[in-house]
Amino acid sequence: MGMTTESDPSYPAHWEADVVLRDGGTARIRPITTADAGRLVSFYEQVSDESKYYRFFAPYPRLSDRDVHRFTHHDYVDRVGLAATIGGEFIGTVRYDRIGADGRPASEPADEAEVAFLVQDAHQGRGVASALLEHIGAVARERGIRRFAAEVLPANTKMIKVFTDVGYEQKRSFEDGSVHLTLDLEPTAESLAVQRAREQRAEARSVQRLLAPGSVAVVGVSRSGGGVGAAALRNLRDSGFHGHLYAVNEAVTRDLLDGVRAYRTIDAIGAPVDLAVIAVPADRVPEAVAACGEHGVQGLVVLSAGYGESGPEGQDRQRELVRQVRSYGMRLIGPNAYGVINTAPEVELNASLTPAPMPMRGRIGLFTQSGAIGIALLSALLRRGEGLSSFVSAGNRADVSGNDILQYWYDDEATDVALMYLETLGNPRKFTRLARRTAAVKPVVVAKGGRHTPAGHVVPDTRLPDATVSALLRQAGVIRVDTVTELVDVGLLLAAQPLPAGPRIAILGNSESLGVLTYDACLTQGLSPLPPLDLTTAASPADFRDALAAALASSDNDAVVVTAIPWVSEHALADDLADALREAVAEVPGKPVAVVHVELGELVAALSAARASDPIEPLPNATPTAKPATAGTPTAGPPTVAPSTAGPSTEPAAEPVPPAALPPFATAEPTTGDPGRIPSYPAAERAVRALAEAVRYGQWRRATAEAAGQVPEYEDIDEAGTAAQLAGLLAGLDPDSGDVLTLSEWDGRELLARYGIRVLSALPAPSPDAAVRAAGVLGYPVALKTTAPHLRHRADLGGVRLDLANEEQLRRSYEELTELLGKPAELQPVVQAMVPRGVDTVVRSVIDPAAGAVLSFGLAGVASELLGDTAHRLVPATDRDAAGLIRSIRTAPLLFGWRGSDPVDTPALEELLLRVSRLVDDHPEVVGVSLEPVVVATEGISVLSATVRVAHPPVRGDLGPRTLPSY
Repeated sequence: MGMTTESDPSYPAHWEADVVLRDGGTARIRPITTADAGRLVSFYEQVSDESKYYRFFAPYPRLSDRDVHRFTHHDYVDRVGLAATIGGEFIGTVRYDRIGADGRPASEPADEAEVAFLVQDAHQGRGVASALLEHIGAVARERGIRRFAAEVLPANTKMIKVFTDVGYEQKRSFEDGSVHLTLDLEPTAESLAVQRAREQRAEARSVQRLLAPGSVAVVGVSRSGGGVGAAALRNLRDSGFHGHLYAVNEAVTRDLLDGVRAYRTIDAIGAPVDLAVIAVPADRVPEAVAACGEHGVQGLVVLSAGYGESGPEGQDRQRELVRQVRSYGMRLIGPNAYGVINTAPEVELNASLTPAPMPMRGRIGLFTQSGAIGIALLSALLRRGEGLSSFVSAGNRADVSGNDILQYWYDDEATDVALMYLETLGNPRKFTRLARRTAAVKPVVVAKGGRHTPAGHVVPDTRLPDATVSALLRQAGVIRVDTVTELVDVGLLLAAQPLPAGPRIAILGNSESLGVLTYDACLTQGLSPLPPLDLTTAASPADFRDALAAALASSDNDAVVVTAIPWVSEHALADDLADALREAVAEVPGKPVAVVHVELGELVAALSAARASDPIEPLPNATPTAKPATAGTPTAGPPTVAPSTAGPSTEPAAEPVPPAALPPFATAEPTTGDPGRIPSYPAAERAVRALAEAVRYGQWRRATAEAAGQVPEYEDIDEAGTAAQLAGLLAGLDPDSGDVLTLSEWDGRELLARYGIRVLSALPAPSPDAAVRAAGVLGYPVALKTTAPHLRHRADLGGVRLDLANEEQLRRSYEELTELLGKPAELQPVVQAMVPRGVDTVVRSVIDPAAGAVLSFGLAGVASELLGDTAHRLVPATDRDAAGLIRSIRTAPLLFGWRGSDPVDTPALEELLLRVSRLVDDHPEVVGVSLEPVVVATEGISVLSATVRVAHPPVRGDLGPRTLPSY
C-alpha cells in the first residue's frame, strides 16, 4: 500500500468532514489510515457480541492481526475505509471493496463494490451509519463506482433500514439466508430529498440543544462581580432560567457567586452540563473547551474576543478553536458572540450580555452576526412593544451560522417571522436553498451589511452589484431591506398582520396632507393606492372606527393605512383612537392595517404622559421579573443554590417595560395576528415600505404555491462524459492554487455540446486566401469577424462584416478590416456561416461569492451594457425562472414583436438558459460560461461564440454529502 499516514501525499484529505448527527451532536468522518490500528482494536472491543455477529455473520469476539491490517490498509481507489470519530476515537466504520461480476476483488473498470458498516452500540440510533453511507457513496462515485452491494442478516433490521431509507434506486433479494441489496449510487430526487431532510432535522436539533439546555455553566465568573462572565451569570439568573445554573472560577473560595453554586472546575460540578458560556481570555479558552469536552458538554457560547476579528493570528486561533470544539462532538456559537436568548416559558434562557428584564415573549426570531447590531435591534423591538421567540448573536459565527438558525426556525412553532442581520452569506448556495424553503412557510427578512466594504474590514466584497444580489435573494423569497430600521419596520408588520392579497391600498385619516404623502409613497413603492379618505381634523375615534371597518369590509382594497395626527387639547384621545382601531380590526379581520402617526412638538411628551397614566398590564411572563436562583429548578438532581439561600431573592424584581416606552398603537401581547397589535410608524414612507414588502412577499408565496417550477431533464445530456472531460482538463491544474482555466475554443465547444448546446463553428482566417478557403468549406454567405480580445463583441468598432455573398466581397472586406484595425495577427479574424437574422442576446453564468451560481441574460450591445439591463436568476433555474428571466429585462419587448416585428423563438431561448443552468449546477468545476452573441430568430437560436472557464471545485459544496463548513 502506498499510503501509510495522514501526512502521506496520497492521503485524500478532501474526504475529511465534520457532520451533525441526528441528535444534534457532531462527529468527524475521515479516511482510515495505517496509524489507526490501536483505535480500531479499541473500537471493536466496545461493540456488542450481537453487533459483531450481524457484521460478520458469525461469532467474532476479536479482530486478528490480519483483520486489523486489512481494515487499516487501503489504496483509496479499490479499497476504502472511513471512520466516524468523536474525541479522536472511532464510533463507527464503513468500508467498500471493488468487486467484479463474479463477486471477487477487482479494479477499474469494474463499477460495483461491496459495502459494510459497523457502529458502536452506544452510538446506534444517532444517524452515524446514514452519514457514513452518504460519504462513502460520494467517495465511490468519485472513484468510478456506480453500485453498492450489501449482504445483511434478516434480523439486522436497523441496517436494512439504513439502506432502504437512503433514497437510492435499489434491488432487494433473499439469498442463502441473507438479504442481498444492490444500490444504484446515482443521486435521485428522492435521495437528495432524504439527505436534506436529515440535514434539516440534525442541524435544527443541534440549535435546539443550544437554546433549550437543561443546565448551564458560566466559565470565567469573576469573584468581584465585574466582567463579562459575571454579567452573563446575572442575566441567566435574573431571567428565571428553568434549569440548573452553575458558576465556574478556578480561584473561587466560597460556595456561591452571585447567589449561584460555584465550582473551581466544570468537572467538579458532578452533574451533566448541557451548555457552557465561556468568558475567559482567548489564551485560556482551549483549556476551558477541553474541560467542557471531557465533561460531556453539548454546546458552547464563547463570548471571548481575540479571534478572526483581530487579524491573521486570531484567524488561526479561531480555526483551532473550531477543530477542538468539533473533536468533542460539540457545537459552538461565537467566538466573540453576544449570546443567545430563548423566551419559551418552559426555558426562559438569557445566556447573553442583555441585562434584565429579558425581552418579552413574541413571535419574531432574530439572528445577528454583530453584537452591536444585536443590541440596536433588541432595543428597537423593545421600544416598539414587540417580543421575541429566540435571539442568536453569533459573533464570528465560526461554527453555528445563519444557515443553522434557519434550519431551526423552519419548523419552530414559536417563530412566525425570521429577522436576520448578515454581513456575509457564508455558503450562499445553501443559504438561498434554506431561505427559499423557509420563506414558503414564514417570512425571512434580511438586512445585509458589507454592501460597500471599507478597506481593512473583514467582510469580503462581492462581484455582483448590490441591487443584483438583492434581486437574487428576492427570487428565493427573502425580503431584503437596506437598514436595521427597515428590518424592524417590516418585521413588526409581518408579525402582527396578515399578508395582503394584492397591492391595492386604502388610505384614511384626519390629515389631508399626511394622506397625500402616503399616497405618493405607495406609488413610489409600486403599489396601487386608492384616493385618500380625509376624515378631517374634527374626526373622533368613533369616526376612525367606522371608516376603518368600512374599508376593511370593502372588496376594493387589499390593505389599509390609517394616518393620524393627535389632538392637541385632549391627549387621552390617543388611547381612545387605539381602542377604536382595534375594535374595527376585530370586527372585520383578514386585511393588514398599518398606522402612520405624527407627533408634533410638545405632543410627544403629552402622549408619553398619557401612556404613563394609563399603564398596560403585560400578559404573564411577557416581561419576566427576577426570580430566586432556585426558581424553575427541576425537582431531580442537585440544587442550583445552597439550601440556606433557597428563600426569596434579595435582588429587586425587574421593573416591567414602562408603558411610556410603548407607542400608542402597539401593545405587549406576545401573539401574532392579534387585532390588538396594529403596527405604527412615525413616517408614511416607513409604513408604506413595510407594507410594500409584505405585498411582494405575499405575491411570491402565492406564485410559488401555484407553480413552483421544475428543473427539466434532458435525455441528450451526457453528465458522465462531461465529468470525464473536466477531470482531464483539470488534471494539470494545482487544486490548491485557485487558478482558473479558460478553455480553448475546441474544448469549450465540445464541453457545451455534451449538454446539447451547439456553438457555431468559426474557422481561422490568418490571410485572405485562408478566408476564401474557409468560406468554401462553410458555404456562402458568410460573416468575417475579428476575435482579438480588445475587439471581441465590439461590432460598434467595425470588426464584423456580414452577408458576404461571394469571394470578391470577402476579399474586399478582409482588406478593409486590416486597413482599418490592424494586421491579421493582431485581429485574429475568423469566418463563420451566416445564420438567420434575429435578436442578438447574451447568456452568462458565473459563481459569485455573495450569491453562489448565477444565471444571467440580456440583449447584446453597448446600450444594454450601459443601462445595466441584465436580469439574473439563481442556479439551478426552473422552467418558471427561465421564462421570467427573459421577460424581466427592460428591453424584453424586442423579443415579443416590438413595433410590428416578428416575435422570436423564446421557447428555444428558455431551453438554452435551462441547459446552461444544468451544466453549471451538475458540474461545480464550471465556474463561468459566456455565450455571446446568441442570435434568437423566429425559429431557433444560434450560439455564435462561447467562452468557458473551469477550476477545481471547493472541497465541499452544497451538492455533496451533508457536512459542516471546514476550517
